[in-house]
This record gives sequence, C-alpha cells and structure tokens, in this order.
Amino acid sequence: MLKIALTGADGMVGSRIVELLNPDFQFIPLYQSKMDITEKPQVQKKLSNLDFDIFLHLAAYTNVAGAEQHKELAYKINRDGTRNIFEIVDNKKKKFIYVSSDFIFDGKNPPYFEDSKPNPQDVYASSKYAGEKIVKDRAMIIRIAYPYRADFASKKDFFRTFKSLLEQNKRLVAINDSLLTPTFIDDIAYCLKYLINNFSPEIFHLVGSAPLSPYRAAIQIADKFSLDKSLIGKTTHAEYVKLKPGLPKLSDIRSKKNNFYKMKSFKEGLSEIAKQLQNF
Repeated sequence: MLKIALTGADGMVGSRIVELLNPDFQFIPLYQSKMDITEKPQVQKKLSNLDFDIFLHLAAYTNVAGAEQHKELAYKINRDGTRNIFEIVDNKKKKFIYVSSDFIFDGKNPPYFEDSKPNPQDVYASSKYAGEKIVKDRAMIIRIAYPYRADFASKKDFFRTFKSLLEQNKRLVAINDSLLTPTFIDDIAYCLKYLINNFSPEIFHLVGSAPLSPYRAAIQIADKFSLDKSLIGKTTHAEYVKLKPGLPKLSDIRSKKNNFYKMKSFKEGLSEIAKQLQNF
C-alpha cells in the first residue's frame, strides 16, 4: 500500500480526501501543530527519517482578502513553505503533488486549460503561482476551483455559506455577470486516487464539469433544498470587488487531460450532497 505524507489533512479538502481514500492508501498526516512548514529546520527534522512514497501538499494560506493585508505571511506559507518541503522531498527522491488554484488566472479571457498562461492579479494568486514555479516539471501540480462538500464544521465553502443564509431567511446578493467553476470535493478525491497510482510530473485541472455565475449557483441551491429564491438578489463583479478585491471575473477553468474520471456539474454535485445529508 502506498504511503502518502500530507499537509492540510485537517482542512476542508484534505480531510475529505483522507476520509474517502483511507482504504486505498496509508496516510501520514503532518499537522501544523507538529510541523510549521515555514520553519525549514522543523521540516527537515520531521521529514528526514519519515518513510513515505508520495508527498501531497495541501496546506496553504487561502484568505484572498487577508493576503492583501498580510502579503509577507501569504508568501511565507505558499511560496517558502512549499520550497522548504519540496527541497527535502526532492532530495529523498520521492514524488511530490502540489495543490494550486484557479485564481492564478486573471479571469479575463477564458476558458483556461492546463497549458493556459497564468497571470495572477493579487497577492494570494501570486503566492500560489510562486509555489507552482518552484515545483514545475519536477512534481505534479493539481489546480482546483471552488471546492465544496456536504459538511465541514471548521470552515464554510461558498455552497454552505449560500445555503446557510437562505435557511436563515437572510437576503443573499450574488454576482450575475461572472463565472466560477464549482468542484465537488469527492470528485477531487477520486481523481487523486487515479493520479497517485499513475503519477506524472504534469499539471492537471481537477474541476467541475461546467462554469456558472454565482447568482445561478444560488438559484440552483434554493431549488435543490426548497429554499426561498426571492431572497436572492443580483450584483455585478465590479461592485463586488470594491469590497472584496482579488476575485477573477470569468473563472471558467477546464481540463484537456482528465479523461479518467467524470466530474460533476454543480447541479449533479448538489444532488449527491442532498443524498449524503440524508445519512448524517
């Protein structure tokens, strides 16, 4: 059984990957409390005698708005932390998987494929792309977009944020003239199962099958869970980014390479989540 060392095992994406793929791999979680990735001596000490086959690097600074105020910290985690781990993993001649983001594209001329040219527009995106450049051609890079899942107490994704507001009968204002590509986290996990078993140091986009506007996403959530659509209002991307800068306008990200697992549309993902919630 392959041994997978990973950061971010307690995060929204990582915890679900471990939960779903635990029968297939032996996971070795490296929690932040035990290994601060920004401290290279700590990383060296932890990894030097650790036995693993592949290192999956999920941990990241992901607060897009916060990164604008904490640029140094975002780069310290996303660029320097990645370098600290990768150099040691590479020296051990082990395989490395770096999880990146659709935000590295500027959202101006979609669609974006694995070979599209990144053009990050903000601190978060630039720091994630800096991590990509460290490992490119020597590791696998996986880009994901707007991951969502049925339940995760520690952090809300956009789906559960929208759903929660509507359940509380609170007004929700969503962008009508932009695109996002929601990705069901269970699909990411099952894609990873294939890619771990068929490792290649390439870039892969593991993303939902179709983009849609945040407004349309909110309507689909209301429809699926019988919530009040009249609570959903519209705004523009230009208005939204005045308060929360850094959001690419047209985040239509696709894959030329994923011929091994069928990704769900947002509507299909919601249907699967509705089934899962019945079992909670």
